Amino acid sequence: MIFYRKLYDYLLKWKDSRNHKPLVIRGARQVGKSTLVQEFGKEFRFSIILNLEKPQDRNLFERLDNATDIINALFISRGISYTKEATLIFIDEIQESPLALKMLRYFHEEYADLYFIAAGSLLEFALRKVPSFPVGRVDQVVLHPFDFEEFLLALNRQDILHELETIPVRKYAHDIILDIFHDFAIIGGMPEIVKTYVDGKNMINLGRIYNNLWQSYRDDVEKYASNSTERKVIRHIIDTAPFEKDRITLAGFGNSNYRSREVGEALRCLDMARIIQLIYPSTNMEPQAVPDITRKPRLQFVDTGLLNYTIGHQAEMIGLHDLSGFYRGKIIQHLTAQQLQAQYHLPLYKPLFWVREKANSNAEVDLLYEYKKFLFPIEIKSGTQGTLRSLHQFVERSSHKYGVRLSANHFSVEKVKTPAGTPYILINIPYYASTRIPQYIKWLVENYPAE
Repeated sequence: MIFYRKLYDYLLKWKDSRNHKPLVIRGARQVGKSTLVQEFGKEFRFSIILNLEKPQDRNLFERLDNATDIINALFISRGISYTKEATLIFIDEIQESPLALKMLRYFHEEYADLYFIAAGSLLEFALRKVPSFPVGRVDQVVLHPFDFEEFLLALNRQDILHELETIPVRKYAHDIILDIFHDFAIIGGMPEIVKTYVDGKNMINLGRIYNNLWQSYRDDVEKYASNSTERKVIRHIIDTAPFEKDRITLAGFGNSNYRSREVGEALRCLDMARIIQLIYPSTNMEPQAVPDITRKPRLQFVDTGLLNYTIGHQAEMIGLHDLSGFYRGKIIQHLTAQQLQAQYHLPLYKPLFWVREKANSNAEVDLLYEYKKFLFPIEIKSGTQGTLRSLHQFVERSSHKYGVRLSANHFSVEKVKTPAGTPYILINIPYYASTRIPQYIKWLVENYPAE
C-alpha cells in the first residue's frame, strides 16, 4: 500500500519544469524517501534505480570517472536504449559515495534531458568530503514524517480532510476531527507506524516498530561521530534527551559531566542527521525573524509519536480530551512545531519561538509565524485569554495587533485587550488545524485588516 505524500506534487512540478536540475531529497532515515521516489518513477517511461549501500552500485562511481561512461553503463546494464523518452535515474543513499555527489554537477551539464533524483539521510556528513559540491546546479528539498493531513489520507478519510481544509472549520466536524487528531498525536507520522496502524486499526502492535526505529538511530551513531568521545556523548544524548524539560542547558546535559562544547558538538551532529534538531528562540518583533544562538534552545525530535513512545506516555494519552496541559504542554507544543515545519520543503527552514528575557519580566511565546509584514505570536493554551501573559507582552510591543492561540476548543475570533489596555484581535484555532496555520493567518489578515 502506497500512501500519498505532499512532496509528490512538488516532484510533478519539477518533472514538468524545462530546467529540471538534479534533485536531492534530504530527511532522517525511515521517513519514506525511497518509497516516495520509487512510486514517482511510475510517471516515467523508464526508471533506473541505484542503491549506493550496495557495493555493485557504488562501485560504478568508483570505477568510472566521467558522466558519459556512467550513463552508458547504466543504460546497458538495464537493457534500456538511450532515447528521448522521459527517463528517471534515482540514486538512493547517495551519502555513501562522495564521488556520486560530485558527479551530479556533470549529469546536469551533459544530460539535461534526463531526470536525476538523489536521496540520503546523512548528506551533511558526506558533504564534508565533497569540497566541490555542485551548489546552484542541484535543487534540494526535505521530506518529513507524515503530517495530520497525510495521515487522514492514509486512513482514507478524504471527508475529514475536506472539513479540515474549510476555513474556518465547521462546528459539527470539530469533535470528530479532534478525536482522530488525538490518535495521530499519540502514534505520530513515521511511515511504517502509520502503515501498521492503518492495517490493524489499533495501537497494540506498534511498540516493536518504535523500538526498532529508535534503535536504528542509536546504531547510526558510528556514522555521526568523529571520535570515540563524541560517540559516547551522542549515545548519552539520545538516551536522555527525550526526558529533558523544554529549553536545555548544554553543560551537564542529562545529569552528566560533559562540558558545553562536547554536548554542543554532539547535538549539532544529531541536528544534521535530523534526528534531534536544535530550535533556537528569536527576540525579533518583526520579519525577518532570526534565531539567537546565544540563548537556550529547545529540542525538536524527528517525530512526536517516537518521542511519546520513548518517554512512555502513550497509554496515558489515550482518552484525553485536551492535550494542552498534558506533560506540561510539551507534547502538543512539539507536535505543533513538527506540523508547521512539515509544510515547508526547504532544508534550512526551522520553526522559531520568541523570548524576552529581562529582569523581572521574562516572557516566552511558543511559536512565531511570518506573514508579509507581520510576525505572528502563537500560543498553545487552554483556558481564558487571561492566561496569555507572554502573548500579551509580545502584542504590547509589536507594530501589529494580532495574536494566535491554539487549543482544543472551537474556532473563534475575539477582540480583546491586554492587561495594560492594548486592544488586539485574538484568533482561536483548534490545534488539530496546525497544518493550516498559514491559511488561517492569511484568512485573518484578509477578514480583519490591521487598523
